[in-house]
Amino acid sequence: MTNSSLMPRRNFIRNVAVAGAAISALPLFNVRAEGAGRKFKVGLVGCGGRGSAAMENHIDAAKVLGHEAEVFSVADFFADRANAAAKKYNIPAERVFVGPTAYRDVMAQPIDIVLLATPPAFRPAHFEAAIKAGKHAFIEKPVGVDPVGARSVIATGEIAKQKGLSVVAGTQRRHQQIYLRNQFAVANGAIGKITGGTISWCGGKLWFKNREPGEGDASYMVHNWTSFSAMSGDHIVEQHLHNLDVANWFLGRTPVSAMGFGGRARRQTGDQFDFFSVDLNYGEDVHIHSMCRQISGTYGGVNEFFTGTEGNTFGGGKMNSTKLASLNVPEFKTHENPYVEEHIALLDSIVKGQPINAAKTVAESTLTAIMGRIACYTGQLVRWSDLTTKTDSPWYNLALSPSPADFENGKVVAPPENVVPIPGEA
Repeated sequence: MTNSSLMPRRNFIRNVAVAGAAISALPLFNVRAEGAGRKFKVGLVGCGGRGSAAMENHIDAAKVLGHEAEVFSVADFFADRANAAAKKYNIPAERVFVGPTAYRDVMAQPIDIVLLATPPAFRPAHFEAAIKAGKHAFIEKPVGVDPVGARSVIATGEIAKQKGLSVVAGTQRRHQQIYLRNQFAVANGAIGKITGGTISWCGGKLWFKNREPGEGDASYMVHNWTSFSAMSGDHIVEQHLHNLDVANWFLGRTPVSAMGFGGRARRQTGDQFDFFSVDLNYGEDVHIHSMCRQISGTYGGVNEFFTGTEGNTFGGGKMNSTKLASLNVPEFKTHENPYVEEHIALLDSIVKGQPINAAKTVAESTLTAIMGRIACYTGQLVRWSDLTTKTDSPWYNLALSPSPADFENGKVVAPPENVVPIPGEA
């Protein structure tokens, strides 16, 4: 719906073929002045912190390439956020939309690109609408909270390919110089065959906004989307996905199963766990330990580390390898800010008519995180096939509630606070 109350709104060759590497999200090399002077009309769906930052990253990327990005239309669940974005970018009221169906109005505008940065639960529906409308898309991670939603993104990504549309995801490590360098080296045998590793994202608790007098469940859950599994997928999906994505990328495949545990020690709001510890079996006798925690006052750390038959490496740090010097690893000249580089890759692919598509890789990393969450919530061994091919699995058709459709239909009922899954009983 229209926000009628508006006051007048997160350079080397990039097409490097790496044997055995899953690098479909690798950014393209851009000749920074090639096709310069093009103007893009851009829509933003989700005007919170991440969406606002993504829009600035997109504008910066356009400047790097010699183009112009006009913020043409915006949408948000909350009027104040949409209005703030409209004021900042001087967008007239008739192109500013508010509410759970506002994304549809943005897709109907004459825009070239849309940035999708709402809570993850809405990503599958919003992405489908964007591709159906013929828009190139930036999709913030994660791209779903349940198997049904993540598989939907993969299917929509295939439609985007058929239409020649570019899709870039907010997995910025795939656009970061040191990660690109290390992944190339690993894929070309710098540390031999990966035999195991650890990945982690441990830090403090995130924000929580108390319910306002008279505030409904829908507004309350959107305000506190990082506290509800149905909105964020839990922090193993919303935050730790970055590390899981790196593991899938460096190993060149997804895990075959997950087993783990987790729990709740400090939270008193929402329905998520405070910590997860997961054994990811990647087959071929390779296991990766996945660990994430959101408890303030505890030791933190965000990294990935892989051991191979002939060396070891951090995902984005030091590599110990006797072969590295002989590999002629490219320099991968990227923008110093990988969040900007994501959008450079998107814009450059559009200008050159060489679509790139990260929908499948980010959806598979999302599914990896969901698999780990289900294993910890239930206490069961969960297989990749349970979420992707085995239609009679109890988890194949898992769809969390409330759903995006519930928000659009006004049927949102928030789950009870401080009630969490119990392994063995979930």
